[in-house]
Amino acid sequence: MSKTKKPVQVLIVGTGGMARVHAEAFAEMDGVSVVAGVDPRAEVLAAFCDKHGIEGRYATLAEAIEQCDFDAASVVTPDGLHYATTMPLIAAGKHVLCEKPLSTDYAFASEMASAAEAAGIVNMINLSYRNVAALQKAADMIAAGEIGAVRHFEASYLQSWLTQSVWGDWRTEPGWLWRLSTAHGSKGALGDVGIHIVDFATFAAGSAPHSVSCRTAVFHKAPDDRIGEYTLDANDSFVMHMDLANGAIGTITASRFASGHHNDLRLRIYGDKGGLQVLFERGESHLRAAIGPDALAKEEWSDIDCPPVATIYQRFIAAIRGEAPAEPTFLRGAELQQVLDLAGRSQEMGSRSLTLEAVAKPS
Repeated sequence: MSKTKKPVQVLIVGTGGMARVHAEAFAEMDGVSVVAGVDPRAEVLAAFCDKHGIEGRYATLAEAIEQCDFDAASVVTPDGLHYATTMPLIAAGKHVLCEKPLSTDYAFASEMASAAEAAGIVNMINLSYRNVAALQKAADMIAAGEIGAVRHFEASYLQSWLTQSVWGDWRTEPGWLWRLSTAHGSKGALGDVGIHIVDFATFAAGSAPHSVSCRTAVFHKAPDDRIGEYTLDANDSFVMHMDLANGAIGTITASRFASGHHNDLRLRIYGDKGGLQVLFERGESHLRAAIGPDALAKEEWSDIDCPPVATIYQRFIAAIRGEAPAEPTFLRGAELQQVLDLAGRSQEMGSRSLTLEAVAKPS
């Protein structure tokens, strides 16, 4: 007989587009129920709750914390509101899954991580590409020493929405235009996808970032670099140089001008005993390896089978139930935000290399 799972009641804070993914993922799990949503936009909240059969509806988070019986929360608010919506949940002792980035500023992200650790709650950040099977397998192989000591890596996140119509027309759609405008809250490709590819590379390498230098570029896209209310000044591409705590060095790049690549992540990582190639392209992941004397002598690459992995939502609930570790935590989110903040500063300082500080932890 199967053991009855501990029931978990979830609150979803912010009911925009991404909240649908959270609601559907939790609805598929035994013993998990989404009991309420929070959003100051009454019509958006009602439509979301009606669609997903959610009974509780609150205009403010304070009302939900006071009136609703829930164990955990998914924070799916805009990036700039993550701090304001997460800190009250931590203070209330609720487990929290927060969308990436943890915050738009390292100081806030570090405070969130420290508070969550001190509160003893399950705290996780939704780095969705941790769900890529080839990445998880590569990380396991590297941790087991199969490529030896990591020496060098090359990682890229390639999108094509500034050159291909399959994404829609960015020139006329606010959902894309805001991503090109710093006045509308965008930090460009660096802020949008940088967190994913930095995590992708350094998680596989099994080592924290140590220092970073970066160059960003804003390319001319419209007359006077403006469309309507949108000034097109957010970076379109970046090239980052990084060294890790284990001594490895590498490059991390991203661009929205990568024609032929809808939403593709790549990692090539090499040690003193072999190398791995991790590909996530068109929604499918692949892992190739050059390991062992014969393969290295012949310069041959072989395909590696990668078992399916649990989603972030499944791992969050498992951590609450004490069945699995909480990973990635807010501490990781703060570390990644520091990388992005320093990368932005590096560009302003002529691509100077800047060193990370240790992420604050509660004493």
